[in-house]
This record gives sequence, structure tokens and C-alpha cells, in this order.
Amino acid sequence: MKTLDSIPTNKIKRASKLVSTGVKIGGNYLKYYGKKLVQGTEDKTQLNQDNAKDIYDGLKELKGSALKVAQMLSMEKNLLPQAYVEQFSLSQFSVPPLSGVLVRKAIKKYLGAPPEELFDHFTYHSENAASIGQVHRAEKNGKKLAVKIQYPGVANSISSDLALVKPIALRMFNLKGKDTEKYFKEVEHKLLEETDYLLELENSLRISKAAQNLPNLLFPNYYSDYTSSQILTMDWMEGVHLSEYVKRSKINQAERNRLGQTLWDFYMFQMHGLREVQADPHPGNFLVSNQGRLIAIDFGCIKKLPEDFYVPYFELSKKENIENPKQFHLLLTQLEILLETDSHEEKEFFTKLFQKMMRLFTQPFHSNTFDFSNTLFWEAITSLSREFADDNQLRKMNGNRGSKHFIYVNRTFFGLYHLLHDLKAKIDTEAYQKYI
Repeated sequence: MKTLDSIPTNKIKRASKLVSTGVKIGGNYLKYYGKKLVQGTEDKTQLNQDNAKDIYDGLKELKGSALKVAQMLSMEKNLLPQAYVEQFSLSQFSVPPLSGVLVRKAIKKYLGAPPEELFDHFTYHSENAASIGQVHRAEKNGKKLAVKIQYPGVANSISSDLALVKPIALRMFNLKGKDTEKYFKEVEHKLLEETDYLLELENSLRISKAAQNLPNLLFPNYYSDYTSSQILTMDWMEGVHLSEYVKRSKINQAERNRLGQTLWDFYMFQMHGLREVQADPHPGNFLVSNQGRLIAIDFGCIKKLPEDFYVPYFELSKKENIENPKQFHLLLTQLEILLETDSHEEKEFFTKLFQKMMRLFTQPFHSNTFDFSNTLFWEAITSLSREFADDNQLRKMNGNRGSKHFIYVNRTFFGLYHLLHDLKAKIDTEAYQKYI
């Protein structure tokens, strides 16, 4: 794969790259309409493939928060055409890496010496390159290490990247009024946290220690002497990415269930035991060892759950509360889904909408076991997503509602559900309680 000797870091250069990508997309539409005129076909398969590739090609050179958006969208399998899911999934661990010159420069700058002086052996060829950083192999005193190096300029470009995305998001989600800023600030705050590798080191040590007794779960050791704000060093963990593992044809159901149970217990332990959670559950953040154990390798995005959000959020998942109009209304109000300024029509509309959503999405919590390969469950999710996307009345409503904490907590659950679905796992939904 071609390496990068530079990354656009200022606002003008990054905006210019997005504009050039937009020009390519315009050309794709011209080709589509020309073909439609000549052949009379409305098949958008090729259009989606061309647009997805051009968008991804533009974002992968920008890296940082621009590419992180693609990574997040790759998990939205029910909302995006398959071509986009396939292209954006590459952002999880397969993008053009930095050149050796930039890698050496970064290590010398942030660790005080070049890699050949710090380590007994260092491989300049990147093993994995994702949205915010790339990983290199190293050795020190007989230990195999993974050295994660952050791309230059990532932290400084987050605010300008979000400023470019903001007008599009406002239209897409029909956000109105001054209160919309809280959602963008939440995303900006989390993205900035992900660029602080000293904070990630702190998160990694704390959560791995707290969860060390969970069965079938492994964590790397971390090395503070070789870590800085933009370099993070940990054990090299042998295994395959979860996304590659699930593609194997010879995985028996017991293995799938065991890994699925480990994922579920780990996330429920974080949610209910720690009141904080690794809020980026995409397959690039997990490995499966040769012994079939789950390895958690990334704690850059941690979402804390404050009490005034945690309590009503999980109360809302209880079946008896969903079916109790008075209690359901109270919880929706506490979670800022129903607003004081809502008309009677708006309150009635959103109450019915969220009741429909919660009846479906909370099904795993309403029984002792749940089979995430259940096709009826996934067909219902896909159908509901399309129904909301095509709802003209919903488009007219102010989408600026719901606590800011929904963004990353909901993202966590949707990501977890997709991982369990990919594993086709059947899990015990209450097993985690014995570890809290």
C-alpha cells in the first residue's frame, strides 16, 4: 500500500480536498443519469459503488475526525447501502500509512529519541493503519511490543473538520435552534479525548484492571516509559481481528456463543459496574487469540454515564415501563426526548415513535437468553430504520431532542448488537451480574 509523506492539516487544504471529492461525486451522478436516459434503468448499484469509493478515497487522505466519521458510519449497516458499508469498513484498520520518515520524526519528537535507540528492534512498515493512528511492531528486552503512532495534526483539525460537517448534519437530522451545539460539543470533546494517548493509557490501565477477572477476556500490558500524548506502547497481542474471525467457515456454535458472551459480559460490566464504557465497539478494536479468547486493545473512546442519565436510560429498557404510559412519559421527559416546548401533537408523535423503538431494541433485555442471529429481529430493525428514513412527518419535526449522552451510549449498543449479530451468538443476558 502506498505510504503518505504528508496529511492536509489546515482548514483550507482539508476543505479543498472535500470539494474535489464532491466534484467526483457530481461526475458519478452525471454518468448515472446518462446511463438512465439511454438504458432506462434506475439501478443505483454502480452509482453507490463509485460514490462510496470516491468519498472513502478522499477521507482516507485526510485521516483524523473525517475518517473517524466513515468508521462510525460503517457500523450503520441498516441505514447505508452495502457499497458504503464495505468501503467505510476499511477505515477500521486498512488505510494508507505514514511513511517511515514521518514515523521516525514522530517518535523522536514525542519520545525524545529515534526508534532504533529506544527499542532493540523496530519495524517501520505499519501493521495496521486506522483513522487516528497506525501501529508498528517493536521489541525490547525480549518483549514483543505494539507502538501506536498518532497522525500529525489530527487533534488540531478536529474543530475545523466538524465545522465543515455541521451544516450537512443539521440538514440530515433536522436539528434546529441554539441547543444543537451540545451535540457537536459532545462529539468534539470525545474526538479530542481520543487524540490524547496519555488519557488512553490511564483508561486502559483502569478498565483492564477492573475487568481482569472476567472469563475469556485478555488485555495487553501498557508501558508508560514509551508512551506520550501521541505515542502509545503496549504488548503485541497475537490474534486476528474480530471481523476476519467471523468470516471463517469452521467456527462451531459453542465458540461463537463463548465469544459473544464475553463481549456482552464485558460491556454490561462496564455499563453497570463501572458506569463508564468503551464507546467504540467496532471489530478493529478486538482480536481473537489462537485459543479463542477475546482481546480488547483500544480504550481511546470512553464514555462516562452520569447518574441522572444512567438511571432513566436503563429504566426505559424495562418492559413494564415501556407499557406504562405515565412512567414512560416521565422517563422520556427526564431524558430530554419530550420537551416543555413540544406541542400536544409532537408529544404524542414522539411518545408513539419511541415506544415502537424501545419495544424492538430492548428485546435482548426482556429474556434470560437472546439469539443475535435471529433473522426476524434484524429484519424488524432494518424495516424500522427504513420506515423512519421515509417518514415525512418525522422530517418536519425538530430533531433537536434527547440528552447529549445518547450519542455515544446508543452508538455503543448498536455497535455491540452488530458484533454479536456477526458472531451469530446466543448469550445469557444476565450472566454479567455475578461479576459486578
